[in-house]
Order: sequence, then structure tokens, then C-alpha cells
Amino acid sequence: MNRKELVDAILKNKELQHWTKKECETFINCMTDTIKSSVKKGDDVSLFGFGTFTKIRRAARNGVNPSTGEKIKIKARTSPKFKPAKGWKDMF
Repeated sequence: MNRKELVDAILKNKELQHWTKKECETFINCMTDTIKSSVKKGDDVSLFGFGTFTKIRRAARNGVNPSTGEKIKIKARTSPKFKPAKGWKDMF
């Protein structure tokens, strides 16, 4: 499902039928931007029943280039992480 399909699916909800497509797109953009900026600052974002977005630090490590077999060093970096809520994981 892409962003356009997500907007269409949300607008099918009878409680949100009064929203326009533009309002729904604005909401999704604001929500994702807020989550990204909060996690970038180091805050965890927990959405009950959905999951938690966090920021993790990956240590430097050694790796191998799969096409040449050459050993390479992978730098340390910060990365986002998402952990789904238990109820969501149990659905599968």
C-alpha cells in the first residue's frame, strides 16, 4: 500500500468521511514528520496497540563485499528502529 492508497483507505472510515483528501494527506505528513523528528532527537514514540519507534546506535564492524569477497570496515552509525506492539505481532 502506498501513501495514496493509505489516504483512500482512511477516508473510507465513516468517522472521517468529513475529511478531504488534502486534510488527510496533511495529517499523515504531520504525523510522520513528527515521529521522524522526535526519534532523531532521541525520544521514543510509542503508539499503543501499534508499536514503538526508537533510535539505536550501531557499532562499527567488519563486513565482506559480496561481489568481490573483499573485507571492508563498516562505520558506526545511528539508525531508526520499529518494534511492533504485542497485539500486532500476534495477528500473524
